[in-house]
Amino acid sequence: MFAKFTKKIAIDLGTANSIVFLVGKGIVLNEPTVVAVSTDDNKVLAVGLEAKEMLGRTPENITASHPLKSGVIADYLVTEAMLRYFLGKATGVNFFFKPEVILSVPVGVTSVEARAVVDATLSAGAKTAYLIPEPLAAAIGAKVPISSPSGNMIVNSGGGTTEVAMISLGGIVVSHSVRVAGNSLDEAIVSYLRHKYGLLIGERTAEEIKIKIGSALKLEPSQNLEVKGRDTISGLPRTHSVSSDEITEALDEPLREICQGIKQVLEKTPPELASDVIDKGMILSGGTSLLRGFGLLLSQATGVPSHVADDPLLCVVKGAAVALENLDYFRKSLSSR
Repeated sequence: MFAKFTKKIAIDLGTANSIVFLVGKGIVLNEPTVVAVSTDDNKVLAVGLEAKEMLGRTPENITASHPLKSGVIADYLVTEAMLRYFLGKATGVNFFFKPEVILSVPVGVTSVEARAVVDATLSAGAKTAYLIPEPLAAAIGAKVPISSPSGNMIVNSGGGTTEVAMISLGGIVVSHSVRVAGNSLDEAIVSYLRHKYGLLIGERTAEEIKIKIGSALKLEPSQNLEVKGRDTISGLPRTHSVSSDEITEALDEPLREICQGIKQVLEKTPPELASDVIDKGMILSGGTSLLRGFGLLLSQATGVPSHVADDPLLCVVKGAAVALENLDYFRKSLSSR
């Protein structure tokens, strides 16, 4: 009776960014997965963009942090508060009819980690909570014909994890989750500048460097960027010029791990599906797919052509929304409560 009043919400609960999609309306929220909490009374002060602006700038009694690490919940209570904020934004703060919610999770999550996401979503005000593996949602969102008997390879690299999967006949045949992605690239830049130049920078600065001059392969011609940070010896502010070649060098190790994860899936793929992938190539989605030279590097490492999906940042949430609208078809691929 009340089914028509029940809103359906898809959430791409990412380590770096979270996107909320309201079925029938579209994307209603796209903000960083950051929460600012008062340490005095554990009260949530800010969520999303407002909280991200506080990173590295808070007084002692306020903590701004990412409540998810590598795609799974690191702080349950803060994640619950964040989900309540998301649901309130999508449905109106005082929602009478509890919504049906579907969330994307890394393909390698344990049953305990998955249960924590479901419980946090129900506690935040959902009527039912479904979980869909990220690579399956990304494939649906990228409009890959997943129901065909042909092999389709998806590489979804976001903030905390890179999800690699071979999909055929509507399900995942082989998959692997590498807990290396955009955040790992930022951390590699921070570590490189600290060790090579004694320059200490924050994660926001590292992300800016990655976006402006970061590349998986050396750029021609090389680009330079003035980076502001703190000297590790004197403790005083300092500016240093960094080249794109140096950033490529800094990103080498985490990118190798991603390539290795893709190779592991290819090695376990049945020969018939492997031949399909050679013909069609792999589809790239997620924020890290936008890194310059990322697709070319993966192709060089694996011998498989690569193509970046349309709207790579939105593939997962759009695919999750399609799955929620077609529950009967996708139910076997979802877990719920």
